[in-house]
Amino acid sequence: MKRNHETLPIELLDKIQSSGAGYDLLRYVSLPDVFGSESEALLYFMGRSLARKMEIKALSDIIYFFEKVGWGRLELFKEKSNKLEFHLLADAVVQRLSMPVDVEFRLEAGFLAEAITIIKGVECECIEEVRKKIHQVEFTVIFVE
Repeated sequence: MKRNHETLPIELLDKIQSSGAGYDLLRYVSLPDVFGSESEALLYFMGRSLARKMEIKALSDIIYFFEKVGWGRLELFKEKSNKLEFHLLADAVVQRLSMPVDVEFRLEAGFLAEAITIIKGVECECIEEVRKKIHQVEFTVIFVE
């Protein structure tokens, strides 16, 4: 397989059309069936890889990406010297949390970790916490030193 190190313009997302149902079936049904407990780690690294492929220059590009791919509305909630805290909200999050299958947000966490790494120039990792009662996902991006 050919590896392409060229980044894609963020505007490419305006040209992609999808309802998302097929994507959700692959992500939440087929992938865990094939990879079992490894599927969450795979999704995290897929997210990181995807962020490296996109032309991300600012936080606004990350927010735009999340909205355009249907992940939800990402908001920077808190900024500290060693970490950033984000909230993910929207109808898309509510719908995903109400699905009759186990859902996760590892793809988003991996993308966010790598995108912040690119912007800040500091290696990052990201953990997520799902708050089902308030239909929100909290991401904590930690700067690794």
